Amino acid sequence: MSPAVPTQLGAKDQVARLLTLVPFLHARGEVRLDEAAAALDVPADQLVKDLKVLLMCGLPGGYPGDLIDVDLDALEGPEADGVIRVSNADYLARPLRLNPTEATAIIVALRALRNGAKDETREIVDRALAKLEAAAAEGTAAPRIDPGDAGADADLALLAAKLQDAADRRHQVLLSYYVPSRDEESERRVDPRGIVTAHGFAYLDAWCHSAEAPRLFRLDRIDRAEVLDDPIETEPEAPRDLGDGLFTTATDTTPATIRLDPAARWVIEYYPVEAVRPQPDGSLEVDLLIAEERWLTRLLMRLAPHARVVAPPAYAEAFRESVQETLSLYV
Repeated sequence: MSPAVPTQLGAKDQVARLLTLVPFLHARGEVRLDEAAAALDVPADQLVKDLKVLLMCGLPGGYPGDLIDVDLDALEGPEADGVIRVSNADYLARPLRLNPTEATAIIVALRALRNGAKDETREIVDRALAKLEAAAAEGTAAPRIDPGDAGADADLALLAAKLQDAADRRHQVLLSYYVPSRDEESERRVDPRGIVTAHGFAYLDAWCHSAEAPRLFRLDRIDRAEVLDDPIETEPEAPRDLGDGLFTTATDTTPATIRLDPAARWVIEYYPVEAVRPQPDGSLEVDLLIAEERWLTRLLMRLAPHARVVAPPAYAEAFRESVQETLSLYV
């Protein structure tokens, strides 16, 4: 069984080299073998072996007209001039179109590659994953993925990698998070669970110590993320599956209905809600799933006098008692 390990590692290294070699050759056209070997930091004989593998790559179908053509006679034999010439690869310059099945297969393969990759390779893989997942999340039959580098995409990919690493190592993260509905920055200490995507956006799924509840933080609204040395305080959990929507029903939650005046409408943009029903007077009747009664009471105290509990009656009574207790402190 031991000989299989070097073979596996060699194949992985060769894939990484080919991913670097193809854009290098496409950008430069004809290039001397020794110059390419020096630029890519690969022995010339190994580069020839990689080019022979490249001969078997190309478009689906596998016919000669579908595969990349490499002039091996120019690299080996008595008439070799040592110049790498690659043809039938013009499609590499065109934006890639994938159907959902192809996009999913590539995402799975890239995630597998990422697990054993070095840091510099991970950065490249993360950029590709960010673009693929964003395109696939749009739900189109053939998502278009622009191969060009975009600074914002790269930054989000690196942020996603940083936060996922913190989740894997079970370290707390300090976030500076922008809340657009209130136009303010808030600082959150969270226990990260992982990165998830939905509707074209990437989110950090985490337990928020400020809210004392699980929260989804959109990556493009995170201004700063500091991975702390402190271990997470909550029980480790896998990130939520958002396949059925952003918010799923937990088994330990209680449904509640609250009435929001126009001044408190921001709640529906900031917290997960099950349903929103506009009322004739301009207010909103909102259904939420409450994991802890104290959280709802604190929220209503912040919203007062622009929010009130409609159901269940026990929550309304708990809020009234909390208000009376608070007011008694000022008498």
